[in-house]
Amino acid sequence: MSKPIDTQRRQLMLGGAAMLASGVLPSALAASSGPLKVGLILPMSGPFASTGRQIDAAVKLFLQQNGSTVAGRQIEVILKDDGGVSPDVTKRLAQELVSRDKVEVLAGFGLTPLALATAPIATQAKVPMIVMAAATSIIPQRSPYIVRSGFTVPQITAPLADWAPKNKIKSVVTMVTDYGPGLDAEKTFVPRFTSGGGKVLDSLRTPLRNPDYAPFLARVKDLKPDALFVFVPSGEGAAVMKQFTDRGLGAAGIRLICTGDVLDDDLMESIGSASDGVVSTFHYSAAHPSAENKAYVAAFEKANKGMRPNMHSVGGYDGMKLLYLALAKTGGDSSGDKLLEAMKGMAWISPRGPVQIDAATRDMVQDVYYRKAEKVNGGMYNVEFDKIEKFKDPGV
Repeated sequence: MSKPIDTQRRQLMLGGAAMLASGVLPSALAASSGPLKVGLILPMSGPFASTGRQIDAAVKLFLQQNGSTVAGRQIEVILKDDGGVSPDVTKRLAQELVSRDKVEVLAGFGLTPLALATAPIATQAKVPMIVMAAATSIIPQRSPYIVRSGFTVPQITAPLADWAPKNKIKSVVTMVTDYGPGLDAEKTFVPRFTSGGGKVLDSLRTPLRNPDYAPFLARVKDLKPDALFVFVPSGEGAAVMKQFTDRGLGAAGIRLICTGDVLDDDLMESIGSASDGVVSTFHYSAAHPSAENKAYVAAFEKANKGMRPNMHSVGGYDGMKLLYLALAKTGGDSSGDKLLEAMKGMAWISPRGPVQIDAATRDMVQDVYYRKAEKVNGGMYNVEFDKIEKFKDPGV
């Protein structure tokens, strides 16, 4: 009589070993009560550490303000540093978080290649994956369990491409970082700018790692466009602005227009007056005048020794807000499919303004702002002067 029981036990043990070997754990085996573990994967070191620092600070602020319990579930955040440059490292950390730490939500993801590498883990494990920073348009298409709480590059680029030819910019050179988001920026800007009557004199692509912008800017200066359109990842803007100024492009009458990543709020103090007058489009500014944002900025700076919050911070803050709202909606049920379904169509008032998760694309619908860099109370800020309301990712 013991033989069938031993066989059954052996099958269960083999099945469990296979699941662990694959690096995933089906949601059916995940805890539906007790603490809900969130695996937060961020670049806390390396060239993109500012992104990790901002999101980590925002997540901690959200927990401080809203408590660590929602719908009867204790929220436990497990932070992992992936260094920001190796997709294999990010994927391995996600596998370990799901199989060993038994997280029920994955979150973070500073750059697109890292999010794309993790997407299969979310799919196999049926674990919601909240992308707080990475901004290539295609990311949610790589897994039905991905939801984005940040933004997409086409979403913030399209309004600037439409604005430029209407504001005395008839010729441009584009300069973007040669990876997913940069290519999205170029593919979005060029056709929209040219359809508005503008002319693109050249399209330049700079390396992601250890870029030297000098030869690219020399080419721009020789071409003498009305403006240079720039996209670089968060953290690189200061270097671009310094070299643009040092090489005399502004003095030669060339304007600089850019996505808001270049004028990252976290970098505005170090960029200083070089940013004065630069027009950008973005979904967030620390100078956004709403009551919600004023309270957010004050609390963030108080909790982080005066550090100014940037767009990645609000992506992290809203990612936690989305999780809390969804968990409240499910009554504490954290099974992947139910939690994901609760997130679709969710709407709330963010520090950036009104936002909503598009139920079909699982991307953020939000206002995109036109901003000009100006001195306010002794510091440089991106001051909003117009906006497009409820703007969806246009894709590329």
